[in-house]
Amino acid sequence: MTVMEQRGAYRPTPPPAWQPRTDPAPLLPDALPHRVLGTEAAAQVDPALLRRLHAELVRGRRYNVQATALTKQGRLAVYPSSTGQEACEVAAALVLEERDWLFPSYRDTLAAVARGLDPVQALTLLRGDWHTGYDPHEHRIAPLSTPLATQLPHAVGLAHAARLKGDDVVALALVGDGGTSEGDFHEALNFAAVWRAPVVFLVQNNGFAISVPLAKQTAAPSLAHKAVGYGMPGRLVDGNDAAAVHQVLSEAIAHARAGGGPTLVEAVTYRIDAHTNADDATRYRGDSEVETWRAHDPIVLLERELTERGLLDEATLQAVRDDAETMAADLRERMNMDPVLDPMDLFAHVYAQPTTQLLEQESQLRAELDAEADGSHGAGPHGPEGAGR
Repeated sequence: MTVMEQRGAYRPTPPPAWQPRTDPAPLLPDALPHRVLGTEAAAQVDPALLRRLHAELVRGRRYNVQATALTKQGRLAVYPSSTGQEACEVAAALVLEERDWLFPSYRDTLAAVARGLDPVQALTLLRGDWHTGYDPHEHRIAPLSTPLATQLPHAVGLAHAARLKGDDVVALALVGDGGTSEGDFHEALNFAAVWRAPVVFLVQNNGFAISVPLAKQTAAPSLAHKAVGYGMPGRLVDGNDAAAVHQVLSEAIAHARAGGGPTLVEAVTYRIDAHTNADDATRYRGDSEVETWRAHDPIVLLERELTERGLLDEATLQAVRDDAETMAADLRERMNMDPVLDPMDLFAHVYAQPTTQLLEQESQLRAELDAEADGSHGAGPHGPEGAGR
């Protein structure tokens, strides 16, 4: 006898008049990415916001250039540049209230800096120093996530917990197009939609998961379309249009804060630089493709809009560039200082109550360091205590 033949077994049958639980039409993204710059909608954007977006974009571009140079000087182990994607990074930082949380990926150091994090602290993890380099609770910025998409379930958990506590908090989680192929992406969106958690997912679709183009990752019409399968709205936006990204994210944040649940936003952008300084991008894409996207540079788009509206002159532009150079010089100077490291920090903040094994390892390392120190103190010109004289 099979399970289905047993007495009282559940035998699913289709309902007489099945109807979808949710009307999918309002959840579908627009056919084309939403744009503001260069359209009539741009006239409705606050000029002060446009100027701030521009200043942060220029500062962000200089930050990316300087951080990339630091890798070539051996001051950073690795740097995943966000050159070309600065509009997504800056908009993500500026739409959040102080009480909200940002959940970045490894490429989102610029978003953390634009939110107010010290540029040196944002690079601490990438230079190989201990832990995150900053206090996540102080800045409301989760640790930079190197494993793909693991920050997404964390964002959902924090947002859901905040709502249960009655805290007016929204979480904004950033991920690349490659991260949407991970199981964590599915789990996060599914939980977020079921719980109607106040969280917004921003996918920065820069065309490649290292060397794998988007067409080899998904057959969906867009990544924003994936939202419908989970029961949340999907939005498609021009990721190089800073004003458009800011507008779409602001609407998604407001929707989440009002109890409307999560939104999946796909920002169509492009990674101008290689995946990291260790990657040779010429092996999988041509120069002509990169140059085409350079013509759609987020800084160029915004400067064109500001100039045409009489909101940007040479003096203002030079002041913005000077401020970016000051930031880069300070970053360069402080990153060229050798950090003071304590090997015992390896054991700090691993467990609230250290395990027996961790305590044993800590004791062993301390003994080795003490022995090394005693040996160096007693060393003469020919070794310990002048041996060989």
